[in-house]
Amino acid sequence: MISLERREGRPLRIGHRGAAALAPENTLRSFRAAVEAGVDLIEFDVFELEHGELVLAHSDDLHEVSHGAARGSMRGQTLAALRETAPELPTLDDALDFFVDEAPDVGVHVDLKSPRAVEGTLAALRRRGLLERTFVSSFHVRALRRLAQLEPRVRTGVAFPRDRIGIAGRRGSEPMIALGLRVLRPIVPAFVATLLSRSGASALVLHHLLVSTRTVRRAHELGVPVVAWTVQTPRDLERLDAAGVDAIVVDNPAIFATTLQP
Repeated sequence: MISLERREGRPLRIGHRGAAALAPENTLRSFRAAVEAGVDLIEFDVFELEHGELVLAHSDDLHEVSHGAARGSMRGQTLAALRETAPELPTLDDALDFFVDEAPDVGVHVDLKSPRAVEGTLAALRRRGLLERTFVSSFHVRALRRLAQLEPRVRTGVAFPRDRIGIAGRRGSEPMIALGLRVLRPIVPAFVATLLSRSGASALVLHHLLVSTRTVRRAHELGVPVVAWTVQTPRDLERLDAAGVDAIVVDNPAIFATTLQP
């Protein structure tokens, strides 16, 4: 099972959707940028199309996966049709081949967007011998429990709060989001145990504005690491490091080298 605990006194560096600030998110180009920036793991979203193909996408928004080239829903489209408007759209197989062929020392962080994708994701990981290099997170408790039942070698993390509208990337609405999450922050330690027990997860994956030293301490008392998502500023990175967070997800992995010195 992959380790998510702090390494040599520092939090693990996780690239969000590759390195979303440096290249188009959830593409192999973004993955390569993340590796060049020195990440420990690469996070990416797995979405199931109507006919069962697994692709890298946060939602069924065609505007998102085509990086602005088209609009509409992608769920009912074939992979071949999607690649006419989103030529860089990788399948899960493409992504995992990258870890085998180009990034043998980088961990795999899969964020599942649908409980239906559990079996297909596990099968793809097994084919490449990547189970023990992989961390799977999700907001879907049912997906996490199913995954743990089918394959106990894969580490799982319960994500909170559920990102229904893509708040990880909506910087324009950050003030309102920040206010709401900061109001919740003091009460998070009280329901850490419930989140973990309901999901059967072995890691806690929190929006960074919900993280406090008390929450990290509570999670560590229960024997689980804390992963914070998605950090944009040096100030937040320093706060999370001081709180003792085990891993931090960022859009621009270069922020680690300029902010956290060994």
